[in-house]
Amino acid sequence: MICGHVKEWGNSKLELKLEQKQSQILSPMMIQSMAVLQMGSQELLDFVEQTVQENPVLEAEEHFERQREAGDAGDLLQRKLEWLESSDRQNSFYYRQDDEDRPLDPFGASMDWEDTLYGHLLFQLQGMDLKEDVRAACIFLAESLDGNGWLDEPLEVLAQDSGRPLSILEEGLQLIQSLDPAGVGARSLSECLSLQLLREHPQDLLALRIVRDGLEALARNQYGLLARRMSAAPAAVRAACDHIRSLNPRPGAGFTVREAPSYITPDLVVVRQYDHFEVIPNDRFFPSLHLNHTYTQMLQEHPEPEVQDYLSGKVRQAKWVIGAIEQRRSTLLSCARCILKAQEAFFRLGPSHLAPLLLSDVAAEMGVHESTVSRAIKDKYLQCDQGVYPLYYFFSRKLGEEGEEGVSPSAAKALLRRLVDEEDKRRPLSDQKLCERMAEEGCRLSRRTVAKYREELGIPNTSGRKQYD
Repeated sequence: MICGHVKEWGNSKLELKLEQKQSQILSPMMIQSMAVLQMGSQELLDFVEQTVQENPVLEAEEHFERQREAGDAGDLLQRKLEWLESSDRQNSFYYRQDDEDRPLDPFGASMDWEDTLYGHLLFQLQGMDLKEDVRAACIFLAESLDGNGWLDEPLEVLAQDSGRPLSILEEGLQLIQSLDPAGVGARSLSECLSLQLLREHPQDLLALRIVRDGLEALARNQYGLLARRMSAAPAAVRAACDHIRSLNPRPGAGFTVREAPSYITPDLVVVRQYDHFEVIPNDRFFPSLHLNHTYTQMLQEHPEPEVQDYLSGKVRQAKWVIGAIEQRRSTLLSCARCILKAQEAFFRLGPSHLAPLLLSDVAAEMGVHESTVSRAIKDKYLQCDQGVYPLYYFFSRKLGEEGEEGVSPSAAKALLRRLVDEEDKRRPLSDQKLCERMAEEGCRLSRRTVAKYREELGIPNTSGRKQYD
């Protein structure tokens, strides 16, 4: 690039100076290619659908249509897909949105809503002979429960907000708490556990007393203190505490939420072969793109220059979209193969064997810049025997001192979890002892890092893990 500069100094004449320098300017196509590379599967699918609608030259062919052309196997797959779509619970949920003003009506014809806590409670209320104001109060309270099945607002506030009498809400709450699951409608942990004990084990009076007056001591495993406070034998207190821990503090958590769940479609699948692993792109959900033969032939034969200019632009755009998506697929597959090569122990043995891996390591092996790898793994997921993981999960820095063979944070956390599970609960290990035990197994961390990982795993400190005789 050659640039001209005009310079003025005092009363001197203007001076024209030429300089030559090199700079990189990204074209719009290159910018869009990088955008396609970092798109997630659903975002890319939306982009393709929009492009197909705007560009008549680009055509998309669904995967099951390609298989159907191949023969009977495609016909069988098509019938399965149609059957799954017709029996999808989510579809039937949306079909009945217009009936929400009559929440009890759908349950006579279908049981889909019973999968939610709200629907499960209304289905039980349907068979009760209740006064209309009490029934309305029960429906209002069922809608007010949180995801755990608790009522997290005082009845006085709910009465003021809803305009219903407090006495009616109290009667409705008593009915809600008598329904299944036991513990629903509770306003505290103590009330939730008490409702379950009174419903299922009313004879366990010691457990009921501990739930009402000794939850703090129970959380700290202070069995001796509970035995003295309850005037009971230590063995009986231990049995009662074990019984309490078997109860469900979140009775509503086992039901599906009323909102439609979000699903993750993995971009890659790691398949275990006889003696090795193989990465396969999961592009069955993605349509096959190609140019429309009619428009490409029209481009060659149409006499009007305006039509040819329009079609040539659309053809260039269609070819660029096809090339960008293929380049994304190739880059993503190459990145996944590098991950598989570096993390083979993870795929064979599990998360505790996750090795340290940096973006620069994969970039060097692929021969690209780190930013390309970063874009390639953004919002991408991989499915394997261990589960579904985001690709960034496999990248982590090395822990340990310089010159030592380090481990990843995930492996360090797995080791920490194992040491805590194996410790003597009467004499649990301190953070310093855990640090020393981890160093003995080749994972050298500071005590502060061990405490940080322990808190991230939700593991209590030494006093919180100690069990008293």
